[in-house]
Amino acid sequence: MAADGDGARLVPLGPDGLPAGPVVTEPDLVEAVRSRPAVGRWVWRSTAEIYPRLLAAGVRVERCYDIEDAELLLLGHEGRLGEPRSAAAAWARLRNAPVPPDPPARAAVPGSQAPLFEPQPAPLPLEALLEVYAGQQRRHDAAGHPGRMRLLTAAESAGMLVAAEMHRAGLPWRADVHREVLHELLGERYAGGGEPRRLAELADEVSAAFGRRVRPDLPADVVKAFAGAGIKVRSTRRWELAEVDHPAVDPLIRYKKLYRIWTAHGWSWLQDWVRDGRFRPEYQPGGTVSGRWTTNGGGALQIPKVIRRAVVADEGWRLVVADADQMEPRVLAAISRDRGLMEVAGHDGDLYTALSDRGFSGDRAHAKLALLGAIYGQTSGDGLKNLAALRRRFPRAVAYVDEAAKAGEEGRRVRTWLGRTSPGAEETGVEEAGIPQEDDEDRGRFSSSDARARGRFTRNFVVQGSAADWALLMLAALRRSTAGMRAELVFFQHDEVIVHCPVEETEAVTRAIREAGTLAGRLAFGDTPVRFPFTVAVVERYADAK
Repeated sequence: MAADGDGARLVPLGPDGLPAGPVVTEPDLVEAVRSRPAVGRWVWRSTAEIYPRLLAAGVRVERCYDIEDAELLLLGHEGRLGEPRSAAAAWARLRNAPVPPDPPARAAVPGSQAPLFEPQPAPLPLEALLEVYAGQQRRHDAAGHPGRMRLLTAAESAGMLVAAEMHRAGLPWRADVHREVLHELLGERYAGGGEPRRLAELADEVSAAFGRRVRPDLPADVVKAFAGAGIKVRSTRRWELAEVDHPAVDPLIRYKKLYRIWTAHGWSWLQDWVRDGRFRPEYQPGGTVSGRWTTNGGGALQIPKVIRRAVVADEGWRLVVADADQMEPRVLAAISRDRGLMEVAGHDGDLYTALSDRGFSGDRAHAKLALLGAIYGQTSGDGLKNLAALRRRFPRAVAYVDEAAKAGEEGRRVRTWLGRTSPGAEETGVEEAGIPQEDDEDRGRFSSSDARARGRFTRNFVVQGSAADWALLMLAALRRSTAGMRAELVFFQHDEVIVHCPVEETEAVTRAIREAGTLAGRLAFGDTPVRFPFTVAVVERYADAK
């Protein structure tokens, strides 16, 4: 399909991806799709261009192939990540013509259905899209594991459908509850938009502790104040402040926590992002190089637990909140094919407890540190000792991530199980993925010359990226199994999904989530004993799920 204003040009495709019939011109895009419910898969330039228009008209499609999304994955696989990924750029490359740059990223429009109204690039002719699509099929065939790469492309396209549908549905949000929470935490708002009462009080406590006026919202001012007190700190990160013995530390930590809530999810955020009882972030599937999702504004993937009290199901409905249990360690078992770790991950119970019984004398904490240390590269101190024990028991699993780390240190690329590819050493400024952080200022970055940092990145990439691939397949399976229900997928982040559904559908939704996890594991990793269980809570408020 090629969208052309309000209309579209359509042509059926055969199993080989080539036209299998005449081109049809339709004056109305929505009716063109609505009148063809039997189409198994739509091939189009961009889901973001077309699908919101269909959803607004009540039209849902089962499957699609997103040409521009596929181009991004294929460029990465070919070691060309960073080149323009638009269909126009792909067509230009096929003709050896000058390649146009991608259009600039669009800023989010809070509280709107922004994708519906965003001006789109001039449409490519249908013939050009067909050439690009055929070229992509040849490039899939040339991949090292073409079947896996095709599955990844299909899963990513399904993720684009899910993202558009979640934006349309919105996360249920009670503005009145949100205001109550803000008043409870922050106190009264002062005229003129200044800090609310509780923040002002904590700022005064910080200043009193230092004996002079200090702006706790300015890290440089705080570092200077500690220096004046004879204490050297490099930053105002919470973990570093916790090591300091000074009366300013306690009010400063409390101030930072509340200040983040005020700036990220305060009254201004509520006014901008919540409309008609729904929060509608714009999800960006594959927004990070590892495949994890991001959002275009709104901070949907960093909602503090206290603010989750405002996420309340509609009357007569419930939130089915599902967390994948120890997802990344289970993924490591599946991709490394370590028999011992696969056996440990072949049960629904707590993986770390089972692991501790195998090689850590029942010490769950040490077992967890060892396994996460292997994945994230945190192997200094006691972690090195724990890793040695892990290597003895599960050599193939540790060797798998060790080899990925070595590749990164040497500047080589690594791939997820399905073929998503890491950036090369020549690409600088790549953000480290997967290491839990407390604040935005904690998010480290590294340059291509930092071999050890690249090794930590690629070590985690093969696991976290493969987990992201599994999650896409899980979402696609869940979307398909709930298609006949009133249930709606309304939230997803990394290893957690929320479905909003009538009370009478909660059991069916819970069952569908568990089955989707199992199916995704089999599709992604083949026939292994590894299980992918979920902890599921059926609640009225999101905050009650944990």
